[in-house]
Amino acid sequence: MTGLSAVLFDRDGTLVRDVPYNGDPDRVRLLPGAAAAVALARSAGLATGVVSNQSGIGRGLLTTGQVLRVNRRADELLGGLDAWLFCPHAPDAGCGCRKPRPGLIRAAAARLGVETAACLVVGDIAADVLAARAAGARGVLVPNPATAPAEAARFAATSAPDVLTAVRRALADAALPAGWAGRGPSPRAATRGAGGAGRRSPRHAPGPGGRCR
Repeated sequence: MTGLSAVLFDRDGTLVRDVPYNGDPDRVRLLPGAAAAVALARSAGLATGVVSNQSGIGRGLLTTGQVLRVNRRADELLGGLDAWLFCPHAPDAGCGCRKPRPGLIRAAAARLGVETAACLVVGDIAADVLAARAAGARGVLVPNPATAPAEAARFAATSAPDVLTAVRRALADAALPAGWAGRGPSPRAATRGAGGAGRRSPRHAPGPGGRCR
């Protein structure tokens, strides 16, 4: 993969434990390797973001405020990402932002100032990979026990055993300057401030159309 500029992560089942329709920040628990994966992407100078379906809002099971509070707690535990976008619509709403449609991916790329073709999308279900492909990005499946076996088999060639491995492989595949990949901050990371200083403040905003989770 060449021209890697950003890594976009699904939230539930990819970065944090999947608690259905969770509106309680105290129930947020990171999955193994999640914080390290985000840190590795940042250290390589990549923008980072979360793109997440949150249909609990459209179903009347969650409020936007609850989702934002959960996102903020996850962001704290993960060390800070550059953008958080979500689609609030129910599956039958026909919106263009609900994965597997490409709206969230395109909106995240625009918000981060990168091309969609330069984005890696990491998620735990087929919708994540399909949304990436529809947007012209690269998708990687990180299966977990809740991932449908048929989906795991379908995307076996573009899967990784965990989120940290997914990021490591993407960096290894990318055309990056020799001598620093995986060893410390890139020239871009240095200008943004490795470890958080100087990074763009995370934006816990809804996606396209004002609300997209």
